[in-house]
Amino acid sequence: MTAAARRGSTTIADKAVRKIAERAAQEVLPVPTVRRPKGSAAVTGRRAIVALRVALPYPTPLSDTARLVQGHVAARTRQLTGLEVAPPRMTVTRLEARDAAPAATEGSSEAGAASRRRCWSARRLPTAVLILLAGVVCAAVTVDVIRVHITGHDAGAWRARAVDRLAGLRVDDVGVTVAALIAAALGVLMLVLAFTPGHRRLLALATAGTRQSVVINRLTVATLVRDAVSSVEGVEKVRVRVRRRRLTVRARLAFGDQETALRQATSATERTLAGCRLRRSLRCNVTMRPTPSWQAPHQDASRSPADEKGRTA
Repeated sequence: MTAAARRGSTTIADKAVRKIAERAAQEVLPVPTVRRPKGSAAVTGRRAIVALRVALPYPTPLSDTARLVQGHVAARTRQLTGLEVAPPRMTVTRLEARDAAPAATEGSSEAGAASRRRCWSARRLPTAVLILLAGVVCAAVTVDVIRVHITGHDAGAWRARAVDRLAGLRVDDVGVTVAALIAAALGVLMLVLAFTPGHRRLLALATAGTRQSVVINRLTVATLVRDAVSSVEGVEKVRVRVRRRRLTVRARLAFGDQETALRQATSATERTLAGCRLRRSLRCNVTMRPTPSWQAPHQDASRSPADEKGRTA
């Protein structure tokens, strides 16, 4: 048998015990509350002391519910950590109506959907470029200033030339005007990037909760619609373009009735969009045009295919 000194020891952090206690309290609450339980924990040797701050639903028997929560938290924490856990000290911070949480969930699909915005882009590339340029300039100036003050040498030639050049510039110089216009354009660009959501290639999906945000790429929607329209009998080539509020389908018909194929393509497009469950419905524009070799059913041989015009739904 391995000696106790060589087997090592296992230490459970206070944070881990606190997380387990909070989750255990949330498991046993009779009705899910809007506010999650908060707590604290202190581990000393093989013992753990836990304190909880809980919002209980109203109406409910406070004493019985508090004892139920304390017993479940102590047993659950003891089971998962292996520590000796006494019944936690519990503080009831507030009482919440029983219909508070369900109302927030049920109304989220209607009232919450209108207030949610598109996903914001992190703008990593512009931010990285701006930080890199500013960091290089600031680092170069800082290093040169420190070198001058520590070693007593003259300022770097590049800094002296830059200062002399800036001191000799006039407001009406062409170079100053061009530099000012470039700086203004970059400033406007940065403001636009800061105040616009971005992620223009993503479309938001309808979700059941206000805290959820699910998106789908436009190319994925275009691929699904293209596959659905291509399955229509007689359709040879399909092009799909998806924008933020409009979907355009351009299809070429090799054989078959043009009006029937147009109705089927439009129906397939609408079914596919309905299956995507987009938060904002897209306006569809489906156009069906015949190929040069197309002939309508029972068409006269004397009529050329070019005489038939494309149909749009």
